[in-house]
Amino acid sequence: MAKKSSESKPGIAAAKAKPLPKAADGRTIRTPLTQNPHAIRDTREKVLEVAIGREVRAFRKKLGITVADLAVATEISLGMLSKIENGITSPSLTTLQALSRALGVPVTAFFRRFEEERSAVFVKAGEGLDVERRGTRAGHQYNLLGHIGSNTSGVVVEPYLITLTEDSDVFPTFQHEGMEFLYMLEGEVVYRHGSHLYPMKPGDSLFFDADAPHGPEQLTQLPMRYLSIICYAQNSAG
Repeated sequence: MAKKSSESKPGIAAAKAKPLPKAADGRTIRTPLTQNPHAIRDTREKVLEVAIGREVRAFRKKLGITVADLAVATEISLGMLSKIENGITSPSLTTLQALSRALGVPVTAFFRRFEEERSAVFVKAGEGLDVERRGTRAGHQYNLLGHIGSNTSGVVVEPYLITLTEDSDVFPTFQHEGMEFLYMLEGEVVYRHGSHLYPMKPGDSLFFDADAPHGPEQLTQLPMRYLSIICYAQNSAG
């Protein structure tokens, strides 16, 4: 039997997600993505000189300066800089130090594409790590589906599969840094975010700023399972 809060909570209707903007003819206006997920932009280089050259060029363009500007700042000839950026020559440590100071990056940044591996975590069904998060109560099962700490994005992502059973209490309120995405898989819940309430069924999702108080308000239909994906900056406590 599903558990519900002892009194009716107002504001559910008012908490409906904001509809997507409409054009004059009634069609939904869709905002184009600013990132091309199919663009291969960070292939690991097998040749050290090419890897260094591409990094130098990338950092220079990021600063919006020309090769001539960089030549003046580093006192390296235009010809030599051209050879470095095109991966034709291997720069000395002194040259790399000069480039490092002029571009405002550590010397190690020039080797990133050559030596850095990208991480991936594969978890088979039922093999996620059971964890106990702050506020966990009886009947609340947190299954961590993967974790990558230090990475190139500067963001930590924690994907959880959360299961609530007949023995579950209503959640305490959570509040933490970062963003959170929920996706309902099974059961029904009324989920609170700040002062708004969202009735959620399988297939529904909720994406929000996790700095506002949030958590299940009414466990409408149990058992209940949903994905909770939390992301926050690496330098944050999470």
